[in-house]
Amino acid sequence: MRFRFCGDLDCPDWVLAEISTLAKISSVKMKLLCAQVLKDLLGEGIDYQKITKLTSDAKFEIGDVKASIAVLSFILSNAAKHNVDGESLSSELQQLGLPKEHATGLCKSYEDKQTALQEKLKDCSLRLNKLDSVSWRVDYTLSSSELKEVNEPLIHIKFNIRNVDTGKLEPTVMSVSADKFRVLLTELRQAQAMMNSLN
Repeated sequence: MRFRFCGDLDCPDWVLAEISTLAKISSVKMKLLCAQVLKDLLGEGIDYQKITKLTSDAKFEIGDVKASIAVLSFILSNAAKHNVDGESLSSELQQLGLPKEHATGLCKSYEDKQTALQEKLKDCSLRLNKLDSVSWRVDYTLSSSELKEVNEPLIHIKFNIRNVDTGKLEPTVMSVSADKFRVLLTELRQAQAMMNSLN
């Protein structure tokens, strides 16, 4: 069976397995658990002590707690990603075996934060690392122990790339012959011309 919150694919087996775990807690605690997971998905952090308290009366082990957080993260983020409305999500979760009260609580929390969650997911997707700086130097080898005359330039290029997730600079170094550098430069100019034509 295909589900919209799974991108019109079958529901993963691990999600099916964890839905029975979610059914062990009350619907009120399920809604509070969803609120914590949504806070985490929105980048506000998660209160693990609160989650432990919420799941303590269901006698959840640490693995069950982690699995519950993972399955709720999967359901909520995929529902937002595939723009599933709360009513459809509730219906699909009930088809998978989640009790109606639990599905209603989850979907109420989801509907309240759906727009914010979709905006956060858009901000986090299709992000590319940024080129911070480029440095280069040319070494001209006149001769070597192998050959009397080489007379060949070698270009060393260092790209400092800023990782958008960590903010750290990551150097990438390469050395190319003069011929390969000319090809690289020509292709980069062609790529720039194509990008400029799209504006």
